[in-house]
Amino acid sequence: MTFHTPLSVLFIGGTGTISASSVRRAVADGMTVTVLNRGVNAASRDLPDEVTWLTADVHDPEAVTNAVRDRTFDSVVNFLSFTAEDTAASVDLFRDRTKQYIHISTASLYGKPVLQVPITESTPIHNRFVAYSRAKIEAERVLQEAYATSDFPMTIVRPSHTYDDANPPLPGGWTVVDRILRGAEIPVHGDGTSLWTLTHSDDLAQGLIGLIGNPRAIGEVFHITSDDVYTWDQIYTIVAEALGTRANLVHIASEMFTVAAPEWGWSELYRGDLGHSAIFDNTKIRRFVPSYSPHLTFHRAVLRMLEWRSAHPESTGSDSSTEAILDRMVEGYHRSRAVFESLTPALAH
Repeated sequence: MTFHTPLSVLFIGGTGTISASSVRRAVADGMTVTVLNRGVNAASRDLPDEVTWLTADVHDPEAVTNAVRDRTFDSVVNFLSFTAEDTAASVDLFRDRTKQYIHISTASLYGKPVLQVPITESTPIHNRFVAYSRAKIEAERVLQEAYATSDFPMTIVRPSHTYDDANPPLPGGWTVVDRILRGAEIPVHGDGTSLWTLTHSDDLAQGLIGLIGNPRAIGEVFHITSDDVYTWDQIYTIVAEALGTRANLVHIASEMFTVAAPEWGWSELYRGDLGHSAIFDNTKIRRFVPSYSPHLTFHRAVLRMLEWRSAHPESTGSDSSTEAILDRMVEGYHRSRAVFESLTPALAH
């Protein structure tokens, strides 16, 4: 007689930086895995054959309902819920279809600069600079209300800056790697000494999969990060050393990115997130998932990224629009410096 039935889990998304690693680990742990998305990037992520695929636009509730039909799941993990509206739709859809709904939020909603470190799950959440973070805050409020008023079985996970072999954790991605390789100047926010936590998606997946099916996790909020902390100058330098060269860095005030490149998605993050130190206390996730033990430090993981880049040259080239923005920032830095230096003799008198 056997008393073990594999957990059934639906991943909404499943092919992104965080979600692909989670799908692989769930299959490896013996779970019955279904992935729902638009069918984009499935082949490029090399996901296990055991995965069952459902195709629908996740932002179309009727299409999702038709794809899911009468299926039920032990757990639903939604990587693609970004607003209060789509979160409310998910609550309605999965209320009677799952024992646990895991919402992937973001650690960028913690107020910056933080007044006490390390950051815990009770650190105040607010972000007047980043629209994405504010929307995620509203999404969490929908879930908290659903849990409080109708026992909706939600769990909230807040990842911080998570990367994988295909996505280097640098503002500008592979374009920046190419610039480092050819010796071009790299604009770095602030003075490059703020502390930043990096987490490989394989490590985050340990904690996330450990929460699936855990009844104690219902109603709880977790951030899942590593303890791998670097200054930004160190991050760029580690990449350069792996490439066998040196990083040619110039330092620019964080708010200048918003002024000089307001169209760039990374710009608002400098003021509301990246420009501040972020160090996390992982006590809670380790209490609920005792086996959680991130091990991929960035200085080792970067070697895997460069190997992945060598094997996938078609998707790791430079982006011309990103190049233009970085060139603009560097040019602005040198113009400002020239003006200041021209005034220095006068200021000395």
